[in-house]
Amino acid sequence: MENFPSQWQLEHEYAQHNPMYSQPTMHAYDPITATLHPTITGTSVIALTYKDGIMMAADSLASYGSLARFRSVQRLAPVGTHTIIGASGDISDFQYLIHNLESIMIKEHYADDGHVLATPNINEYLFRLMYKRRTKIDPLWLGLIIGGVTKGQKFLGYVGQKGTTFQASTIATGFGAYLASPILRNNVEGKEDTLTEEEAIKIIDDCMRVLFYRDARTINKFHRAKITDAGFEITEPYSVDTEWNFALDVEGY
Repeated sequence: MENFPSQWQLEHEYAQHNPMYSQPTMHAYDPITATLHPTITGTSVIALTYKDGIMMAADSLASYGSLARFRSVQRLAPVGTHTIIGASGDISDFQYLIHNLESIMIKEHYADDGHVLATPNINEYLFRLMYKRRTKIDPLWLGLIIGGVTKGQKFLGYVGQKGTTFQASTIATGFGAYLASPILRNNVEGKEDTLTEEEAIKIIDDCMRVLFYRDARTINKFHRAKITDAGFEITEPYSVDTEWNFALDVEGY
């Protein structure tokens, strides 16, 4: 601001004709707000451990409330060469998260020190990030599954919206935590070192079929990913066979 009183009137006139020079509006003093209701969301992600690595699957629907708005969204994202992240929840938060991880991987590449972030390192970073955002009362509305293989060691972990984390041989998020988890546990637990890829695919497809039957926020269009010592592979969208003839006998609606 000009300190000479003779210039004050000129400064006032300039401000009247230059909005960028004017004082802050009342909105500048409003409280800081955070997302309370995610807008575009994705539902279940499921994952299991099998003999050769990790297998993961998610449908390709992003819902706008109850509207099946976007039908070709891939919610399985590779990070590096041996890690896949699957996300339930807010799609924009997931995009923000992947952007952050890509920036970190680029920095690691330019460091050129021979060190590559392994799946446990990425899981630890996501756990810290989610907990930090939770403590700022501005959480990322996501449930994350992190799967990968590092030097022959299989890793499958979960990170929740509040920063909670655990590891298991089978994990499911969203509606899948209720409907797919029993199927996964019955067919996988105790067989992690003997389960073949073909058997793992059948279990994944059975789970996705049940979720399509019972979850109103999914469609019969899925991506499936596998991570082994050789790297990762994500399939093109595919559908599973379904049977609806039983509905002919349903009465009373």
